[in-house]
Amino acid sequence: MTFNGPWKVDRSENYDKFMEQMGIGLVKRKLAAHDNLKITLEQNGDKFHVKEVSTFRTLELDFTLGVTFEYSLADGTELSGSWAMEGDLLKGSFVRKDNGKTLTTVRQIVDEELVQSYSYDGVEAKRIFKRA
Repeated sequence: MTFNGPWKVDRSENYDKFMEQMGIGLVKRKLAAHDNLKITLEQNGDKFHVKEVSTFRTLELDFTLGVTFEYSLADGTELSGSWAMEGDLLKGSFVRKDNGKTLTTVRQIVDEELVQSYSYDGVEAKRIFKRA
């Protein structure tokens, strides 16, 4: 599938402002900006296996499109939500357990890069990955 394979973060756009809006403190934001995140995506039909490896943690996650699951961000923020495919877009909608606000994430392939876009409480950001 299109998303399958290993991806390494190459650059970010407005990521610090996004993390600030999410309530992440200055020290954690500065560290996260240099997390060397690598994501490996494996799609088999409507099932996905995701492995995230960064300077701070390694996480493996399995999910099925359209099925709600629980997830914790690297800073401990707990979310509940699901992913859906809309054409060539992988769209996630997650609700924060602490304040009920929605975080949306969209993954798409643009010019052979994986572009992961985020939107939270009026602030948008992107992280762009290259094949590892």
